[in-house]
Amino acid sequence: MQTEVAIAAEVLAALDGRDQIAPFTERVPGFDLPAAYRAAAALRRLREARGERPAGRKLGFTNRNIWPEFGVDAPIWGDMYDTTVSDVAPEGAAFDCARLSEPKIEPEIAFGLARAPEPGMDEAALLGCVGWVAHGFEMVQSVYPGWRFRAPDTVAGAGMHGACLLGPRHPVSPGEAGQWRAALADFTITIRRNGEAMDLGHAGAVLGGPLTALRHFVAQLAADPDAPPLAAGEIVTTGTVTRAFDVAPGEVWQTLVEGLPLPGLRLTLR
Repeated sequence: MQTEVAIAAEVLAALDGRDQIAPFTERVPGFDLPAAYRAAAALRRLREARGERPAGRKLGFTNRNIWPEFGVDAPIWGDMYDTTVSDVAPEGAAFDCARLSEPKIEPEIAFGLARAPEPGMDEAALLGCVGWVAHGFEMVQSVYPGWRFRAPDTVAGAGMHGACLLGPRHPVSPGEAGQWRAALADFTITIRRNGEAMDLGHAGAVLGGPLTALRHFVAQLAADPDAPPLAAGEIVTTGTVTRAFDVAPGEVWQTLVEGLPLPGLRLTLR
């Protein structure tokens, strides 16, 4: 336990100082995913103790297409906070990417939970727990130089989370549930940098779709007695639909969402 508390403190100091550290899997014998999630829980306690409030969870590596690039073979999750989640207008917003370490941008679909989902729910029942859907950017970062790590390092490293920037939140009414289920399994997002198309991602890349990713996550939490279950009011962002891209100040990133009643976003980096 002391090792995990020390790991959490080291990660928090790196995040606060925009510093980078050597991966724990290279210097802590036997550091595995269970130990990493215990370290993540210790990090959560440290952040709460200084006044940060958990706002939800981020899912990472749900897009199988990017697993070879980052050397992982399964999804992970991390916490988001009131200090890292914000709403942005679709017509334009600015973000200071210089405060993150080796930042990357990811276009995602996020859910706002109106009620707590339960293990074993099918996707129709899970959608009944969703109060709203939004398109957003997750800005991810690496406390490990060169994005070189193993899966336990990503979990201990705050889930690689930097910020979550959410566009308009579209309510999900019971009468629209059927349309939402179909749309969430078959939409696309195009991401552009300075007007140039960089990638086109399909819903299916995210473990078959954002609702499928949510179902996987609920089951994952149920199997971990140390993880807090999802609760009403939480935000869950379900992972990048396209590849993740390096970003730099001065760039303008835009998305086009097709197949969902959600606007694309425009983000200027500084």
